[in-house]
Amino acid sequence: MPDARTACRCRTPRGPLAWLRHDLPSDRRERRFEHPYRHHAWRSLHDPAPGATSVSWQAWATVAIIVVTMALFASERVRIDVVALMALAALAVLGIVTPAEALSGFSNEATVTVAAMFALSLGIERSGVLEPLARLLTRIRKPWLLTLAIMLVIAPLGAFIKNIALVATFLPLALRVCSQTRTSPSRVLMPMAYAAQMGGVCTLIGTSSNLLADSLARDGGLPGFNVFEFTGLGALLAVAGITYIMLIGRWMLPRESNLPEQENEEIGKYVTELRVTEKSSLLDQTIAEAVLGENHGVYPLELLRGERRMWSPRSQKLQVDDVLLVRGSWDKIETFRNRAHLENAPEARYARGASETPRVVAEVMVAPASPIEGHRLGETALNWRYDATVLAIHRRGHILRDKLSNVSLAVGDVLMVLVDEAAMPRLRADENLIVLSQRESVRPIPRKAVIAVAILAAVVLVSGLKLLPIPIAAVCGAAAMALTGCFGTKDVYEGMDWKIIVLLGAILPLGTAIEKTGLSHTVVEGAMSLVGYHSPLGALLMVYLLTALLTELMGHNPAVVLMVGIAISVAHAIGVSAQPFVVAVAFAAATSFATPVGYPTNTMVYYAGGYRFTDFMKMGIPLIGLFCALSMWLIPLFWPFHP
Repeated sequence: MPDARTACRCRTPRGPLAWLRHDLPSDRRERRFEHPYRHHAWRSLHDPAPGATSVSWQAWATVAIIVVTMALFASERVRIDVVALMALAALAVLGIVTPAEALSGFSNEATVTVAAMFALSLGIERSGVLEPLARLLTRIRKPWLLTLAIMLVIAPLGAFIKNIALVATFLPLALRVCSQTRTSPSRVLMPMAYAAQMGGVCTLIGTSSNLLADSLARDGGLPGFNVFEFTGLGALLAVAGITYIMLIGRWMLPRESNLPEQENEEIGKYVTELRVTEKSSLLDQTIAEAVLGENHGVYPLELLRGERRMWSPRSQKLQVDDVLLVRGSWDKIETFRNRAHLENAPEARYARGASETPRVVAEVMVAPASPIEGHRLGETALNWRYDATVLAIHRRGHILRDKLSNVSLAVGDVLMVLVDEAAMPRLRADENLIVLSQRESVRPIPRKAVIAVAILAAVVLVSGLKLLPIPIAAVCGAAAMALTGCFGTKDVYEGMDWKIIVLLGAILPLGTAIEKTGLSHTVVEGAMSLVGYHSPLGALLMVYLLTALLTELMGHNPAVVLMVGIAISVAHAIGVSAQPFVVAVAFAAATSFATPVGYPTNTMVYYAGGYRFTDFMKMGIPLIGLFCALSMWLIPLFWPFHP
């Protein structure tokens, strides 16, 4: 076997098996390709070449980059796209990948296709196609029936529409129905997030990790997959998963959310600023004398006088223009404000005349991967983009003690926003925010909805019949939606999840580095020593479980990049077809159920449903085990080891 340095000098096109193909006598290479599934072909290459070294410094450096990258992904202290760019920069600066290889990820078919599919999904969402379904579901009053109906609706749609958009659309109506039926949202939201993932694996275009696995498989010399090749296995797993959730899993869900009982009808207790006016009944009283908590259910946190925080707020007599930072449920805050003749400080700051457009109050949540995360309210552009005023903030598990203008926003924060009624459709369309307080939506334009569905169906049909490659069909579909007005010319750029696109482009060269440095060979040899060279099912199980573990730690797309090349190499090491191993990677990566951070839809419902981290583990780990067991049985049936 050539060592890592020899593999790095190869000038022929690289793939996951580059270290198996090059620097071999011509007769041995011919035997290898004529009989790709014979065990002796691998064994004849298994002994290292004379003078070969084990691992080069480039390989160790790549290992270090992978470890640091995984740690940063898991910690969530740095944005995922920034982490990927850091890994890319390290690989390029150390010379492990060439400049062309470093930039190749941004022109990869998977990256282009994912960007185009984001645009198609945006067109479906903005056209109002999902609104009739959402309104129909609001008529359901039984929680178990609502859970089943939502899963049966979301799973098929998830095969063609971005999962985050689906969950964002159905999340408000689920919360509203739960409020009307006095059902804990925790009984409904987690199954909804899981159903979106189950639907995503049913088609090649349903999730970015499927497209990424297909692109990397083609780079490795495999024929790739068509649009509906995953549908049979995905549909069977979805049926099994929904059945498990309805019969067993829903009993593992918390009976009540991790929010106080009195908050279930709202998102939670808000922190807001109330200004003392000349007419206020609190003038010349101390906070201790007013006993706000006992009398009004509102709890004072701070007393602000100008720009100063009062040293002993409970003993200070209140004066005109003092600002009370208080916490409580929104209805109690409003009742207290009216009775005590106080003003909502942010609202007073942006007071409107009586002749202006009617304003409404809406609850919006900061979405996962939102660019406003980590920014203060004044930096979010909510004021000028929607002429909106943030009246209060709720952060689960924390009591905020800063002025609202000084609060740095985090994923899951719920904002009570005062906004023009006319701006509500645009606010709902903003993918960085999820509107939780559901109001009747602006009536969708039926013609646009029909056009959007027709374009998406045409993209699926053309790519499914192989009349056009998937990237070209998706780009054509995105252009058609823009020309027909399914979304505005600026909407497509605002609705694009640029973090995912940058992540894909920047993380793909890491797979190239794994191949060039010989790490793929080293990992495969170590794995084969554990499972043996005569157990394809054992090797398939190892690949599935390792991918599932990496997905929970670092996300589905980076896990696919790390595992596809290794999976193909494992398959060739034992002399079987590589397709079932790539499928195992794709399915294990796209069904992340065990943690709230493994998949964006899990993160969305984690905050809105008041779950604990362990709730996902209790519900998700058995579901992963079920999917794994069924996959070990079904994958070899759909994609045989020896075709």
